[in-house]
Amino acid sequence: MERMLVVVFSDEPKAYEGSHALAQLDADGSIAVHAEAVIKKNSDGTVTVKQANDELPVRTAGATAIGSLIGLLEGPVGVGVGAAVGAFAGMIGDLNVAGVDAEFVDDVAGTLKPGKCAVVAEVSEEWVTPVDTRMEALGGTVFRAARKSIEHDQRARDIAALRADIDQLKAEYAKARADRKAKIKARTEQLEAKLQAKVDDAKQRSARLKQETEAKVNALEKKAEKAHGEIKATLDTRVKHIREEHEQSEKKLKHMIAGQLTAAAAKLER
Repeated sequence: MERMLVVVFSDEPKAYEGSHALAQLDADGSIAVHAEAVIKKNSDGTVTVKQANDELPVRTAGATAIGSLIGLLEGPVGVGVGAAVGAFAGMIGDLNVAGVDAEFVDDVAGTLKPGKCAVVAEVSEEWVTPVDTRMEALGGTVFRAARKSIEHDQRARDIAALRADIDQLKAEYAKARADRKAKIKARTEQLEAKLQAKVDDAKQRSARLKQETEAKVNALEKKAEKAHGEIKATLDTRVKHIREEHEQSEKKLKHMIAGQLTAAAAKLER
């Protein structure tokens, strides 16, 4: 199962030990670490990335799941994401990319106080005992959340809402007085541009997700080539699961794009 993992420690040395322990669990096949970083919460609420492992399949830079989660953990001390998410659209986007909800981020933030450090990771794990046992022995507090496939769902809802607004405006345009038609047409064109921007953004995000998926699969397949028995079977299962999740996301994206192309064709016919 794909999960976002955060382990909070009292200081940097312990966090580095936690990072090393995750690497060992990855090496022995207990889990698969796709991306990982050690962060520190500063006194002003900002977060500093103290260590990021660029040798892993997915890097922390850009709009990756782990990068978005780290961004969500940064902010004024005492301000919960759950309370602020309605006021800042960017937070919604970060939650969608990270695949977690505001409650998870708030739970982590409640423990990740200024001066403390954490290991933040995107992992595949079938059971929680290996990580929990190692992290608890180091004094770490473990938070995990199954990654939710909500990014494409949210995009689909946004696009559907825009299409509905455009259709309503077009219906109003047909019945409007001459002095109202220009304003309605201008508003319709604005929404159509916004709709196209969302579709283009979805395509770009899909390309990034495809690259991330290929990187994860390639890394796991290389490990599987050298593994035997139960470990190899576990790695093969992880590869299958990651591929299936990506295929489902791609189907949703293609459905969105097909709907947009159909709408564009209908517009040309008119």
